[in-house]
Amino acid sequence: MYTLGLGILLVLLKYLEVGPVANWSWWVVLSPFAVTAIWWTWADASGYSKRKAMEKMDKRRQDRIDRAKQAIGRSDRR
Repeated sequence: MYTLGLGILLVLLKYLEVGPVANWSWWVVLSPFAVTAIWWTWADASGYSKRKAMEKMDKRRQDRIDRAKQAIGRSDRR
């Protein structure tokens, strides 16, 4: 995601002809988008994205369970 933001920033700087970026080749300016596409392809193919989504859902579920236990006055005493 950082590379996508970097790509957008570089395109803006190139378009507005700001600083040394104005003299850079378009290939250099657009390369963060290629890196982003490669990253997303790898993340989807390897299951990384799905695994992170599942971890996030499991954490939200556990937090909800913990809040419910606290609301009824019961907590884990292991």
